[in-house]
This record gives sequence, structure tokens and C-alpha cells, in this order.
Amino acid sequence: MNEKALQRLEYGKIKEALAEYAVSYLGKRQIAELFPLTAMSVVRAKLDETAEAKSLLQHGASVPIPSLEGMETILELLGTGYVFSEKDFMHIHQFLTSCAQLMRYMAAKSGAAPRISSYAASMYSMDALKSEIERCIRHGQIVDSASKELMKVRKRLAVFEERLKSKLDSLMSRHRSILQEHVLSTRNGRYVLPVKKEHRKLVKGTVLDESASGQTVYIEPAEVMTIQFELTGLKAEEAREELKVLSDLTALAESCDQQFLMNVETVGTYDFIFAKAKYALAVGGSNVELNDQGIIDLREAKHPLLNRPMVPLNFVIGRRYQSLIITGPNTGGKTLTLKTVGLLTVMAQSGLLIPAKEGSLLSVFNHIAVDIGDGQSIEHALSTFSAHIRNVNEMLQFADRSTLILIDEMASGTDPGEGVGLSVAILEELHRRGATVVATTHFTEIKNFADVTPGFENARMEFDTDTLQPLYRLRIGEAGQSYAFLIALKLGLPAGLIERSREITARGLPQSLPQGAQTAGPQSEPSEASAADTEDRQEETAAEPVSLPQADKESEEAGESAPEVPRSFQLGDCVYIAYLGRTGIVFETEDSRGNVGVMIQNQKFKINHKRLKLHIESKELYPDNYDLDIVFETKENRKKRKLMGRKHAPGVTIETQSEE
Repeated sequence: MNEKALQRLEYGKIKEALAEYAVSYLGKRQIAELFPLTAMSVVRAKLDETAEAKSLLQHGASVPIPSLEGMETILELLGTGYVFSEKDFMHIHQFLTSCAQLMRYMAAKSGAAPRISSYAASMYSMDALKSEIERCIRHGQIVDSASKELMKVRKRLAVFEERLKSKLDSLMSRHRSILQEHVLSTRNGRYVLPVKKEHRKLVKGTVLDESASGQTVYIEPAEVMTIQFELTGLKAEEAREELKVLSDLTALAESCDQQFLMNVETVGTYDFIFAKAKYALAVGGSNVELNDQGIIDLREAKHPLLNRPMVPLNFVIGRRYQSLIITGPNTGGKTLTLKTVGLLTVMAQSGLLIPAKEGSLLSVFNHIAVDIGDGQSIEHALSTFSAHIRNVNEMLQFADRSTLILIDEMASGTDPGEGVGLSVAILEELHRRGATVVATTHFTEIKNFADVTPGFENARMEFDTDTLQPLYRLRIGEAGQSYAFLIALKLGLPAGLIERSREITARGLPQSLPQGAQTAGPQSEPSEASAADTEDRQEETAAEPVSLPQADKESEEAGESAPEVPRSFQLGDCVYIAYLGRTGIVFETEDSRGNVGVMIQNQKFKINHKRLKLHIESKELYPDNYDLDIVFETKENRKKRKLMGRKHAPGVTIETQSEE
């Protein structure tokens, strides 16, 4: 899967939103490592798991996902010789208690959620370890009964502590008048009396400290030194016995290291699955049907990252056509449509339920390529067109029948004529490879190409011509327009300018004949050999725009002018397309919509008759005895004609398109 494509689709933002629903470090880690899958059976299983978890949550179930607090460190330290503390064992005990609850819960839900409940069957209760922790530790402290030796030491400690307390109470009463305050203090773990400095000689003992002001000295009375010495020894013995208890518990925990690992990983998986389920509830996600044939059928789909209400998207591709060309005005929703289709596809392949109606259908693709936005890099000084070409070149490295390709604004960033030709060639190549392609454009020629080419279909974003507001609804099977004139008029551009714009668009720019047209001179019948050579060269190289002889100018030189008589374009007419700066040959007469079939540089287009200007009539271009079918014949028929020595039009060579 293409990492750049995921970035352009903002897949990372989906993962960020999903991570907010995870409660454990392991669940968050699995989300961070989430990536679209390409095996359809695995994708199906992951989607069904998420759907089961969502169903449990919808029915009000409170799923007891254990907390993994402290468990990451515990797993890292198991087997390293580290002795766990009382706090560590409290974390372990809480974890084991929660695991037991989760196992009981999932066992009870095996009928409603058979897939996800099966994970709990692989967990371990570790009752022996849990019981031993309960026997030895309570409220974060090791109990006296943890071992016989510890119980003996603590009993002796209790006796000496009582003796010490009694002795200190007696001393406090005896020296009450010379004490700075009537409270016991400790220094370095030993009890001392706070004696006024001037009376220090009245108390036998050792000065362990004095106050910051120097007015108080802290004296350990000689009468309690022996008792405190005994207590120090007993406390050290107590610490040794406690360490033995903790060491034995640690050894028991280490013997269960594989069970620990399995339980922790399973809990992380449950946290991950239920995080996906919670996210599905938040965005209105539903399960979808899957296929690997490139078929997409989205019903009332929405973009999950859109913070404002969105008109639901109904989108279909892959059955009757595998390439869809979307047109419409700017800000009409074309780019959002591309992003929605792409993002929902990668979400589903990640096991995430998508915000679409139940029954929607998505295809599992091995590759997804995206060219959305100009992709310019300041660092590499790439222009818009260069970025587009770079992206397309990357697509061509892997494009096949299991590839979804999304291209925004085809033919942008360069000369319209060349851009259209390049775009059509790219679309043809991607179609030949069997890729599923969704592209947006403003160019009529690309729409016309999609209209007449098998495997292609047009679509448009609906636009309210009364309010001049986009409706953000996709209508498949119809080509749209940019509504530039209507929008410009609404924004205040003078009506005269709008009218002139319409006139130029309909009739073309006022200009002389295109450079390269030559005045007709005496023509001679070319030899059969030269005609064959010319056609052979044309088969080896791409045809350049045809240079045709100009019409006879004798009447113009004589000052005569003949009125223009409206006429429909005839088969074989040479016409000039002003907005492309190209000439073409009429291969199909005007249809009911006013569109004329024109061949330009080996490509067939449907262009409205208002955008065409007669350049040379067919009778001037071809002799009366010439068969026009030769102009549009296939390469195979042309080869046969060369062998038979058939005559072609004098002085004119026309490269024709091969039949598929």
C-alpha cells in the first residue's frame, strides 16, 4: 500500500481519532501500527470482529477490559533477576482479577459474539499466583502470616517496641521541665528527646542532632540505646524475611511468564477491537460487503473527518465501467468525493466500519494511488504539472487490476491542448491495465472521450442554476460543466463581458490560420512507393498536426467577398478548433445534441459545432473519386490497400486510429 496515498487521504487523522478510544498502552500501540490489509479473507474477519464488538456496546454491555497499568514494566522485568515490590504485586493481582472477569464475560457472550469471544478462551486464570499474592500481601503490605520466620520476627519487634515506648514515656515525664517540646522525635531512625540547650548536661546520652537555631539539642538517652539497638537488628531481620517472601512470589510469577504474555496481548487485542467499535459508534460506521473485482457501491456514505454536515454520497463503479470522470464547478464536492471513496476503502481494509448505509460494497485493492492537490514541494521546486507527472509515473509502476487510482484535476498545470491529449493517453493506459480509476476534470474533451469510450463513464456534481450554489450530490451518467459564466455573473462581472466570453467560446478566438498552413500549389499524383513510405513512417511515429493547403484566395485578392452561408459540417471537412489551436477532420456528422465527431492527432473527440470553424471543405481536400472510408480505415486495412495499390488523396496523409 502506498504510504503517500495514505497521507493524502489523511489516514493518520483516522488513527489519531481512533487512539482516543483505547485505554491501554498495548491498544494504542496496535492502533499506531494499523495499516490497510490486502488479503480479503483477513479483512472480512477484522470487519466482522469490529461489528460484533459494536453490537455488544449497542446493547448496553459494559465490557470489563482490564487495565494494563504497570504491566508493561512488569513484562520487561520478568526473568531479569529483579524482585518485584508489593506495589508491583498489587498491579499483578488487579490484572489477574480483571482477566478472570473478562474471561467470564466473554464466555457468556459466545453466542452473540463468537469471533471475539474466542480470544478469551486462550487466556489463563493463574489462580495459584493470584491466591499466593492474596495470602502474602494485603493493602500493599506484606502480612505477618506470609512466612513463619516473618511472624516470629514481627512478634519480637512488637515486644521491643512496647518496651521502648514505655521507657520513653517515663523519660518524657521525668525531664518534662527541660524539654523544648513534649513530643518524641526521631533522628536517623532512632528516638531522641528535644532538650533545651542549656540543660543538655542533665540528660545522659548521645547528641544526634540540634535545631537550626541551636536552641534545641536532640539526645538519644543512654537508657534506651540498648533497646533501640535491638530494634534495629530486628528490623533488618524483618526486611530480610520480607525480601524472601517477595522473592518467592517473583519466582512464582516468572514461572507464568508465557501466561502473562498471552493474557497481556489478548487484553491489548480486546482494547484495540473495542476502540474500533467505539469509533464506529461515534461516526455511524457500518459493516460492508467485500469483493476483489474492483466493484465499489457506496450508499449514503460520508467523510468521517468532516466536522460539518455532509450530503450523503452514492457512488458506483466497477460493473459496467471501471473508469469514472467527474466534472462540475469548483467547490462543488469533486475532490471530497475522491477523498471519501479513497479513505473509506482504506478504512475498511483496516478493519474499520465505515460511515455508510448497511449493504454498501467495497473492493479490496492491493494498491491505492492518489494524486489529490498540487503536491508541490518547495524543497524540490516542483511545479503543479511536474508534481502531477511524477505522481502518474509512480502509479504506472504498479497499476494493475487490483489498483484504485484517484486523480484530481486532470490536465491542469499545462497547455490545455497538450494536457488533454496527455490525460486521455494516461486514462487509456490505466484502463488497458485494468485499474479502477476515478478522476476529476474541467475539460470538455476529456468528458467527450469518456462519453464515447467503452469502460468509461461520466458523472457530475449537481449545481443549482437558480441559486448558483453547489448541491454536493453526485449524479453518475451525466457530464457536468464548470458554470464559470453563471458564477462570474453572480460575483458582479459585467454582463457585457460575460456575453463576449460566450461568443468567444462558441466561435473561437479571432485569428489567422494556424502557423504551418501552406498555400496550395500544383499537385501531382504521388507514386505508389512514396505513398507507402509515408504511411510506414506514420505507423512508426506519433502523428503531428496535419498541415493542409489553404483555400483559394483569388476571389479575396480581387476584392470579392461572398456571404457566409450556414452549413452543417460534412464528413471529411477540415475544421479548426480555436481553444485548442488545432485542426481536425470530421469523421462523424452532427448528432441531435449538436456534437460533431472530430479526429485530432489520432484521437476521436465529440465537440459542439459552435466551437468548430470550417477550415477546408471536404471537396477541396479530397477528389470526387476518392473514397473517404480510406481516411478512417484501420492499420490492417491500410496494409492491404498498400499491397493492392489503392489511390489516396493527393498531397495529404492522414494517420488513423487503430480499432481495439
